[in-house]
Amino acid sequence: MEIRPILSALMRNKTGPILVAMQVALSLAILANALHIVNDRRAVAARPSGLQDEASTFYFSLRNLNQDTPEQMLAAIKRQVEVLRAVPGMAAVAQVSQMPMSNSGGTTSVAADPRQARESGYASTYFTGDSMIRALGLQLIEGRDFAGPDIPEVNETTNAEMPTQMIVTSALAAKLWPGVPAVGKTLYFGTGDGATGARVIGVVERLASAHAEVGERGEFSMIMPARQYGLNMAMYAMRSEPGQRDRVMQEAERALRASSATPMIMRIKTVDGDRTSRYRADMALSWMLLTVSALLLLVTCSGIVGMASLWVTQRRKQIGVRRALGARKIDILRYFIIENVMITSAGVVGGVLLGVGLNQLLVTKLEMARLPVPYLIGGAVMFWVIGVLAAYGPAWRAASTSPALATRSL
Repeated sequence: MEIRPILSALMRNKTGPILVAMQVALSLAILANALHIVNDRRAVAARPSGLQDEASTFYFSLRNLNQDTPEQMLAAIKRQVEVLRAVPGMAAVAQVSQMPMSNSGGTTSVAADPRQARESGYASTYFTGDSMIRALGLQLIEGRDFAGPDIPEVNETTNAEMPTQMIVTSALAAKLWPGVPAVGKTLYFGTGDGATGARVIGVVERLASAHAEVGERGEFSMIMPARQYGLNMAMYAMRSEPGQRDRVMQEAERALRASSATPMIMRIKTVDGDRTSRYRADMALSWMLLTVSALLLLVTCSGIVGMASLWVTQRRKQIGVRRALGARKIDILRYFIIENVMITSAGVVGGVLLGVGLNQLLVTKLEMARLPVPYLIGGAVMFWVIGVLAAYGPAWRAASTSPALATRSL
């Protein structure tokens, strides 16, 4: 079949085809980028934290209501750790300064060399008075964990010095010392003459930062030994035996309250609860974009189908004349399908260009990832299929009408 007659017919009635092509272009650009964002947000929300069993991990934040001396606070922390370890079903306990994905915690600027012009990045800073690796079930892939003598007792109100040893994540190690072992290296806090350093004694495979930032920074973490006291508060990370978390949480709370002669404020949180809270906005965004995408696709399909039906109805007599002159049903059907494919193809080309441009804007302004080509290819194929199906039904019904009935008013 000649393309020229179809193109000539489209040029005589340009408004409808142009509107459909523009609708396809806009829908393709929006759908491709929206689905890419949805996939990216869901991948971020599902990324591993490094913890062995999030469903079994929880933590307590305590604040004593009485004003103890620093020595009393330190003794209370040691006693509370032992009380928690004695709870049946408790796998591990560690005093910590913050928790991954909790949206609450501190970061420190780090550098591989203090003579650098600027820092290499920022890392989430975890202090632990015990083995945080055992408590959270982290995987140690290089070096060793802290031993008892490595963990100093630090009064936060009088001592602001950083420890001299640390454990880092593999992502942070790769950032600072790419391609070489990190154990034995010195990591510096900041740059310049005032920068202090600590020696790396171990590397864990992964530990999400306290704020779980999007991108590589979300896995930049370091663990430093320090049993901190002096602020009349403490945080304990705990991991129960599998399937016993809720019971162990309740018994641990009762044991702690019973062990203290003075009242305390206790906040209990779970790691999977923190994950849900941290990524709630990402999941809400993904569901919103999925809903918008579905509605946009529905509107676009309705527009294509409606326009195809209108074109076929308007040319019903023309179809009857062609059928009377010997055109077969398949010829009529092929004509309208090719016509719709041409219109859809014009929209697809415009949609690809518009989608790339929109993604470039998102990359520049919002630091999002570049749009993978399969999203554009998949969208193009989908709209081509929609175009064919939209024209098939009306064209087949029109081609099935007898020539005498179609040309009755001629």
